[in-house]
Amino acid sequence: MTPQDASQSNEALCRLAPVIPVLVIDDASKARPLAEALVAGGLPVLEVTLRTPAALDAIREMAKVEGGIVGAGTLLTPEDVAAAIAAGAKFGVSPGATDKLLDACEAADLPLLPGIATSTEAMRLLERGYSVQKFFPAEANGGVPALKSIGAPIPQVRFCPTGGVSPANAPAYLALSNTLCVGGSWVAPKDLVAAGDWAAIEELARTAAALPRS
Repeated sequence: MTPQDASQSNEALCRLAPVIPVLVIDDASKARPLAEALVAGGLPVLEVTLRTPAALDAIREMAKVEGGIVGAGTLLTPEDVAAAIAAGAKFGVSPGATDKLLDACEAADLPLLPGIATSTEAMRLLERGYSVQKFFPAEANGGVPALKSIGAPIPQVRFCPTGGVSPANAPAYLALSNTLCVGGSWVAPKDLVAAGDWAAIEELARTAAALPRS
């Protein structure tokens, strides 16, 4: 898969809903009903971060949910890429981007949403062909003003800001012309997941899915 094809694929995914849930899952038995609640609420694109021992099993369970598109976040190495694909991930997300990681995703035909924090990183990825990127960690890197400033001289790149994005600031990110969607964990709070309160999570998802975009 070329970087251009990956960017086209990720742009299509980002346009499906204004929010991509960023999920840290400790118990794989909760994964399928969690995915069902999020998809029912209007958030079909799900990112499961590879930060817990249960993550790959969670991806396997979520991949069974009709209407859901499950990806793997926190991809750091070629080994992560292979494991994510074997578990059923349809796309990948990374906090940054290395040549080894980019090479592995391109060779394996896994669309990667690579992370950037600076204009130089955005330019380097654009030079390689990635016109859809993740701005991370968004709030720690200056938030909406920073992303707006990056977009001014590099309008060819569209972003999914993640990291510190909340219901309070998501509308401001989504109002930017260079923001396709945002990534956030607030739609699946740990206490609601632990309690199995899928109705409450579905309602959070429905509210997030209704956020306006530019």
